[in-house]
Amino acid sequence: MSSSMPVSQQVSKQHKAFLRKLYLAHLMDDDRHNLLSLNKLTGMPRRTLQDAIAAFEDIGIRVEFVQEGSRNNAGYYRIVTWGPISSAWVDTHLTEIADLIGVVESGETAA
Repeated sequence: MSSSMPVSQQVSKQHKAFLRKLYLAHLMDDDRHNLLSLNKLTGMPRRTLQDAIAAFEDIGIRVEFVQEGSRNNAGYYRIVTWGPISSAWVDTHLTEIADLIGVVESGETAA
């Protein structure tokens, strides 16, 4: 038996959704992001991003949108608390999480 994480074909839809939330929370905790920047960074559709962010509370992560300027979408998401999730664990497993959800990490792309 292998101790490595399963390949993406073996990951359930629910597990992928959970990992997607962890990945997005990490991005929001690491830098200031809104839907547009998250879309550009991850390639995830806007609706997928909105659904994942709305479901953060389901896993104990609290997020808020910090308004900057007068436009409704002018601002960024900020993680208030990770709740029961270890952000350090997410940091150390980020590459594996990105692989499993099908996202190419931005640090690995050529400029």
